[in-house]
Amino acid sequence: MKAEATRQKIVERADELIYAKGFGETSFADIAGAVGISRGNFYYHFKSKDEILDAVIEKRLVDRERLLANWGETSDDPLKRIECFIKIVVVNQTKIMAYGCPVGTLTAELAKIDHGSGAKANEILALFRDWLTRQFLELGCGGEASAHALHVLSWSQGVATLAQAFKDEAFVRREVEQILDWAEAVKNQTGHAPKSATGR
Repeated sequence: MKAEATRQKIVERADELIYAKGFGETSFADIAGAVGISRGNFYYHFKSKDEILDAVIEKRLVDRERLLANWGETSDDPLKRIECFIKIVVVNQTKIMAYGCPVGTLTAELAKIDHGSGAKANEILALFRDWLTRQFLELGCGGEASAHALHVLSWSQGVATLAQAFKDEAFVRREVEQILDWAEAVKNQTGHAPKSATGR
């Protein structure tokens, strides 16, 4: 396996393990075993767990940027894009019920131990907040856009936390339907109409 491919596989496996077990409970041995390489080969790529953590956070940030960009191409209607964000708790329901939100759980864990990478992890939540704010601005919410964005973001984190605690699929689906109804009501209040295919 080439060095770059090995490094990428290490980061991918570390991402999965940190999500499932938490950063504190994930060891070099766990990651090396998951990748199938020796400890010596492992240290060639990463000298410390903090280096691995930074690489995992960067991967998650890039992955989420790509996801948001894809959602940006799904529709001319910002409400449809907001709905993509809301529905992610259903799309990823199995993993969320098992491990919680991959973004929120890591942010909380790093905050508890006052880890130096906590600020970098927070950038993912900020990415979501800023993206949602832009969608609500395009929807015509003006000064309420930021508050609406934080409402949706805090809703998603709360639902993920309770989904992990109670393993209740019906609860998750009810919450999704309610927040979708709320978002539709916000759109109706603004009188927003999606752009035509020509952008007019």
